[in-house]
Amino acid sequence: MKYRKRLLVLTSTFPRWKDDTDPPFVNELCLRLKKHYDIHVLAPHYPGTATDEQLAGLQVTRFRYFMPSWECLAYGTGGGILAKLKRSPGYYGLIPFFFAGELISTIRILRRYQYDLIHAHWLIPQGLIAVVAIFLTSRRIPVLCTSHGGDLYGLKGRLLTRLKNWIITNSKALSVVSRSMREEVKRLVADHEKVHVIPMGTDLKSRFVPPETRQNKGSLLFVGRFVEKKGLCYLIDALPLILKKHPQASLRIAGDGPEKRILQTQCAKLRVSDRVRFLGAIKNEFLPALYQESNVVVFPSIIAKDGDREGFGLVLVEAMGCECATVVTDLPAMKDIIIDGKTGFVVPQKNVQKLAEKIISLLDDPEAGRWVGKEGRRFVVERYDWDEIAKQYAALIESITR
Repeated sequence: MKYRKRLLVLTSTFPRWKDDTDPPFVNELCLRLKKHYDIHVLAPHYPGTATDEQLAGLQVTRFRYFMPSWECLAYGTGGGILAKLKRSPGYYGLIPFFFAGELISTIRILRRYQYDLIHAHWLIPQGLIAVVAIFLTSRRIPVLCTSHGGDLYGLKGRLLTRLKNWIITNSKALSVVSRSMREEVKRLVADHEKVHVIPMGTDLKSRFVPPETRQNKGSLLFVGRFVEKKGLCYLIDALPLILKKHPQASLRIAGDGPEKRILQTQCAKLRVSDRVRFLGAIKNEFLPALYQESNVVVFPSIIAKDGDREGFGLVLVEAMGCECATVVTDLPAMKDIIIDGKTGFVVPQKNVQKLAEKIISLLDDPEAGRWVGKEGRRFVVERYDWDEIAKQYAALIESITR
C-alpha cells in the first residue's frame, strides 16, 4: 500500500457545524487535499462544538482555551480575531489563553502522532505556534505557512515585524494569496525563493455558476464583513447619487459585523433605508443564488487607518463566477483578478463620485455588464477553481516533503 503523508493543519477559521456562515476556505482546501493526504485539523473550540470529531474524512480537534461561554475570540458576527480586538480591547485578555491553549494542544498532538508537514494558516498566531511547538518537541517537521492578508498588513510595529520575519525564516515555505502580498513579504525577508503566490479557490464549476436568466434590474449587492477595510460606508454614500438616475435601484447587503448600527444609521440619515436591505450573515450554501439574482456586485474596499487591507478578494471571484458585473477599488490585491474594462471595473478607493458614476453607467448599459460578466467568469474559471488551486498546493507540499 502506498504511504499517505500526514498533514497537521493549524487554523483559527474553520466551520463549527454544517451550514456555518464563517468563511469555509480552509475547510474547502483540506477537502480537496484529502485525496492525497491524511489531514488532521486543529482549530479553536466554540460553545456547542465537539472537541474531537470526523468531518467528511477530516480529523478535527478543537482546542479549549477558556470557559465555554468565553470561547468566542475566533468566530461569530464580530468578524475574525483582528476585527474583534479593534472593536473591543477587552478581547486582548483572551489572547494569552488562546495562544497557550493552541500551543499546548499542538505539542500534545505532535507527541502523539507523526506528521510530514504542518500547514499553518496565518503567520500569527498559527505560524508562530507551529515554529515554537517544533522547537519544544524537537520534531523535524517542515512548516508551510499561509498568510491571508490581515496578519501581514494589519499587525504593525517593530516587534511584530521582527516576529513575522522570524516565523518566515523558520518556515520551509510561505504562500501568500496575491502578488501584492509577495511584494510586501519581500520587504520583510531576504529569502524570496520560499515565497509562493497561491490564492484560495472556490467551486466555479458546480456552485458559483451563472443563472439561465437575470431578472432583477437595478439590483446591487455587497457581500462582506462590516469592518473598516471593506469600505461599505462609501457605497452607501454613493447610493443617493445612483437613485437620482435610477430610482428603481436597490442595494442588498449580505454580512454582519461591528459597524452594523453605524451603517444603518448612515442609511437613515441619507434617507435611503427603503432602498437598502440588510440580509445578515448568509449561509454559504445560499450565496450562489444571491449573486445570480444581482446585476452589479460592488467591492468598495479601502486601506484601513492601521494599514489593514484585503489580501485577496475571494467573494469577488465568487461573484465573477456567477457572471456578475463587478466594481472594485484600486487596491493592489485586486489587480490579480480585475482587468479594468474587461473582467470588471476599477475606481479609486474612497471616491464616492467615481463609484456612483461607474455603477450608473452599468445600470444605463446592461449589455456592457453582461459582456464583462462573461469575460470575468472565463478569467476566474481558468485560475481560481478549487481543482486548479489544490493542484498548486499539492505540488508545493510535495516539493517541501520530498
